[in-house]
Amino acid sequence: MTQHIQMTGRPVISSTGLFTPAESITNEELVASFNEYVRRHNEANADAIASGDMEPLTESSVEFIEKASGIKARHVMAKEPVLDPDVMAPRWPQRSNDELSILAEIGVKAARDALERAGRKPEDVDAVLCAASNMERPYPAMAIEIQQALGIDGFGFDMNVACSSATFGIQTAADYIRAGNAKSVLVVSPEITSGHLNWRDRDSHFIFGDVATAVLVEDAAIAPAQHWDILGTKLKTVFSNNIRNNFGFLNRAYPEDAGGPDKLFVQEGRKVFKEVVPMVAQMIVDEAGRLDIDPTALRRLWLHQANTGMNRLIAHRVLGHEANEDESPTVLDTYGNTSSAGSIIAFHLHSEDLKEGDTGLICSFGAGYSAGTVFVRKAG
Repeated sequence: MTQHIQMTGRPVISSTGLFTPAESITNEELVASFNEYVRRHNEANADAIASGDMEPLTESSVEFIEKASGIKARHVMAKEPVLDPDVMAPRWPQRSNDELSILAEIGVKAARDALERAGRKPEDVDAVLCAASNMERPYPAMAIEIQQALGIDGFGFDMNVACSSATFGIQTAADYIRAGNAKSVLVVSPEITSGHLNWRDRDSHFIFGDVATAVLVEDAAIAPAQHWDILGTKLKTVFSNNIRNNFGFLNRAYPEDAGGPDKLFVQEGRKVFKEVVPMVAQMIVDEAGRLDIDPTALRRLWLHQANTGMNRLIAHRVLGHEANEDESPTVLDTYGNTSSAGSIIAFHLHSEDLKEGDTGLICSFGAGYSAGTVFVRKAG
């Protein structure tokens, strides 16, 4: 395909791919399950609660969830066990080492979608980056398993920057293109966030959903006519404990607490909101200035899908006015928070209508803290 083509060293987004699990959980279903768990817990501990030795658990509600997050539903890989008050976690048969891992499986589906949309074959791709908030295992790398399943002759590695993994992956892929070390790179983000969510925690049981996305980053010389020029990327990290997950291989060093609630997702939501919104908004404005882009003239913002309130405030500070659904589309309502995949889902589902020359922003932010911006312009 490229032997006689002179590479430009200019990275573009050739296509994106999406895998959406078939099963979805509505807020009504989730609340019914959670409240039944609360009822059973309070009933089983009635004496301790009555004596003041234990605080009763508080029920959740649809109104509370939608006001706190804007989420109305979320897709999951295993609905029935998540809604079972006796389980409240995903369950599926353990796969042998000779079978494709479940995380790799959904990553492959998203990757194939991206390849098909760009008219690419696996042998056209040089590298696979698996960029996600949780990996199924430390090694072999999920990226190498995805590479093998797709039949790509190149290299792959995993990278984790939590909710910003995909944008960090896009910049990494773009840098490979700029340096001439690759001509075509797949950034795959399989997010089975139902596995790290504490479905028994009222403050967070509604947040996450499962999905997989893929972004094909290529040299402009080989890109399809319809593509997105990458105008610039910017990454930022600031250490914070306000979003944390302490699960890891060293948990076995202190087995008495290996199953503690901090081994799942925990956050100080109000602190995150207060600290991340101004950081991300200023980062976007500053980077737009560096690229000589008027932020108020951006045609569309594809923001991280964690909280509608955060997106509303960030978009307002960037655009200078209250953004409408066309300017800052939402997928959070039906997908929930899908960690690094959120902004990519928004871009995948809400970008085809833009015209040649339109400029937009893919932006992520979350645990770390981490934030990433990818300014893009639609090419003819």
